[in-house]
Amino acid sequence: MSVHAESLIPLLAAWKTFEVLVVGDFMLDQAQHGSADRLSPDAPVPVLLSRGARDLQETAGGSSNVALCAAALGGRVRCFGVTGDDADGATLRRLLAEGGCDGEGLIRDASRPTTVKRSIVGLAQHRHPQKMFRVDIESRDPIDASIEARLLQLIERAAGSCSVICLEDYNKGVCTPSLCQGVIEIGRRLGKPVLVDPAAIADYGRYAGATAITPNRTEAALASGRRTLPEFESAELRDLARSLRERFRFEAVVLTLDKHGAFLDRAGKDPVHVPTVARRVYDVTGAGDMVLAALAAALANGFPWPEAVAFANVAAGLEVEVFGAVPIPFAQVRRQALAQAGHMVGKIRGRAAMQVELEARRALGQRIVLTNGCFDILHAGHVAYLREARELGDVLVVALNTDDSVRSLKGPDRPVFPLEQRMEVLAALECVDLVTWFEESTAHEVIRSVRPSIYAKGGDYRRPEAVAEHALLQELGVELRLLDHVAGVSTTSVIHRVRGSEAGTIRG
Repeated sequence: MSVHAESLIPLLAAWKTFEVLVVGDFMLDQAQHGSADRLSPDAPVPVLLSRGARDLQETAGGSSNVALCAAALGGRVRCFGVTGDDADGATLRRLLAEGGCDGEGLIRDASRPTTVKRSIVGLAQHRHPQKMFRVDIESRDPIDASIEARLLQLIERAAGSCSVICLEDYNKGVCTPSLCQGVIEIGRRLGKPVLVDPAAIADYGRYAGATAITPNRTEAALASGRRTLPEFESAELRDLARSLRERFRFEAVVLTLDKHGAFLDRAGKDPVHVPTVARRVYDVTGAGDMVLAALAAALANGFPWPEAVAFANVAAGLEVEVFGAVPIPFAQVRRQALAQAGHMVGKIRGRAAMQVELEARRALGQRIVLTNGCFDILHAGHVAYLREARELGDVLVVALNTDDSVRSLKGPDRPVFPLEQRMEVLAALECVDLVTWFEESTAHEVIRSVRPSIYAKGGDYRRPEAVAEHALLQELGVELRLLDHVAGVSTTSVIHRVRGSEAGTIRG
């Protein structure tokens, strides 16, 4: 577990929206999917069998992905860059708008194409997709001076209201040295931090004076003229980060180290290694973009630098587990941070942790089903009812009455088993996803907290109006489902039978 994981929790609880400007190389990623089960008869190369447009996936890449990642983390994002005056540029603008980003700062330049990364993705023997080949459609020529001047003018007009400026350079001609220095000067004058994800270039002079830079180990070694990569946690690594910071007058260097997390070097502070949790790497596409967006979001929310880097580590870790560049919603990042801090072990959740868990589930489009009860002695009727409830959606949440609540409902000799044991038994059922508890006499507050799509109750209720929470469910637009009742099976009858047996034994 990261040494900073626990310190993230109160910061994440106070998370708020923010405004960020993203400047750089905006691209369109295309993936032409198909099956690749044979070789060409005229060359030793695989053949992709595709259905054309039906198998074409288009996503926003490069700086566009940084913008979408920041928007997914709750940011108001404004984009500044250059595209061609073409259909690909129109598609890119549409994708940004659909992701909640403002693309008014993207200037159309008919003299150059919109940058497109077109990947050929084959599926062999029904296995997971594998990238076979890539075609790059682009111009690396520097943008015209008049377009650069227009961009800087637009950026300066917008920068006053933002919290952070992100500069994402893929060395496609937009981030010229004069544009980079112009953006950094705007940030310095207005008191806005400028964070840079650098291109793989040998000279970081164009970024000099930025607030922070986020190269990976390979990029940093190239910019320092080193022929070999420094080892993790070596004195050479520390010297590399410090020398970049001092040479180019950065306030901070965040050196990303893949599975080892990141190394943070700041002026006047001891260097800090911020570890991460080892994850299954499926595709590293977009990980650097996610780091920049998450770092900007965290700093905009007032995180100290080590915690901001830890948050970026968590977000990037989730990014590498998916195929392609996929923005990770804040709810999922917060849930993962809680899990790494040990707050998401097992199925039992307090109300606050439950809300975090369910936000992440909703972000994935999952339907949440809630039911509640005493569940004092679990029997076949309960199990059948819970299985039926689980089939109504994707996640079944079971809320249990506390011991005091059960006594007020059932009498002074109940519950038979205390809350902790009742929760453990329910958590052991495969059909139950999450378990929580509530002290109130009705489920009104737990319904407001969980915000389910469906509220399920046992079939001993004959009509919806008999359910105490019916009016609240109608107010919140929650669907009420009355489930089948297993005749002849109830906790009360079980208790009576057991007590009758006990009495007979005593009499004997």
